[in-house]
This record gives sequence, structure tokens and C-alpha cells, in this order.
Amino acid sequence: MMNSIATRTGDDGTTSLLFGRRVPKTDMRIVANGRVDELNVRLGMAKACLPPDETEALAFIEQVQRNLVNLMGEVAVAPEDWERYGSSGMPNFDDALLGVLDARVARLESEGFTYKGWATPGGNLPAAAIDCARTACREAELGLLGVLEAGLLNPKRADLILQSLNRLSDVLWLEARRAESAVPAPHA
Repeated sequence: MMNSIATRTGDDGTTSLLFGRRVPKTDMRIVANGRVDELNVRLGMAKACLPPDETEALAFIEQVQRNLVNLMGEVAVAPEDWERYGSSGMPNFDDALLGVLDARVARLESEGFTYKGWATPGGNLPAAAIDCARTACREAELGLLGVLEAGLLNPKRADLILQSLNRLSDVLWLEARRAESAVPAPHA
């Protein structure tokens, strides 16, 4: 028999963490993972809006998206299973991503895209899509901070995760300004 996405096990308002522990769908880890998933979807929309010749930006977004899937795995683990997850071979949020994000900030700033005050999103479709991803990133960061404060995010991984999401929102702000300069606004 083929596996179906409709397992019906969540019809009662619960869902499974990794390793089978059931929690209400309102559990803050599930809500935070929903925010991370929304960020991933918005990054996908940004990727779809970028011109195909933006190969570096497209590859960067895809790298972040893969890491967000791994992050969701880490968040969906009960504290009593953190050690089990660590030895399971399941992928972790990449420790190197923070360095990649810092390097991306430095590169974009060296190209002249720097913080000069508030921006008004919507200069063009790619920039607007990236700005939507940026706001979703802030929401994901806040959700994960709540999970950490409740003692439900592995403290050995929390600093890296939260710093990376904070830095990702900075990168996305710069990427949106870059996109505004690269593609003329449709209403200009």
C-alpha cells in the first residue's frame, strides 16, 4: 500500500515530534516550525521571482532553504530525545551557515548595498518577495526564541540557530535593496 500524506493521525489536533512523541498542534515547537516553514516558502517565492541570471543569489537561497528543513528537524525533537537525535545521523542545521551569512553581508555591503535607514518595500517583484521572506525570518526568529525560553530548543544549538536567523534577516534586507537596483520597477 502506498503511503499517504493523509494519515488521519492529526485529526484530533495533535501531531508527532520526531521519534513519535505526540503533542498538540498548538505546541510552541509546532508553531515555531510553522513559522520556519513559512520562511522557507517565502524564500521559494523570492527564488521564483529572481531572474534566472541571478545564479549566485539563487544558489544562496537554495542553501538557506535546505538548512531550514534541517532546522525544522532539530526543533521537532523533545528535550529527552536531543541526544538520540544527535546520534541518529539526521542532518543538523549547518554550523557553517553563520559564516556564509556573515560573508554575504560583507560582500553585499562591499558592493554598496548598505543600511541607510528604512526602506519602502515593493520597488519591484523580486525585492518585494525578498522583503516578505525577511519579515517571515523575523517571525521565525521570535518563535524559536520562545521555544528556547521554554527550554524546548537544544541549548547547545540555540545560539547558532538564533544568530543565523538574525543574520539571515540582515542579508535579506540587503538582498532586497540589491534586487531593487537590478530590476526596474514595473510602475516606474
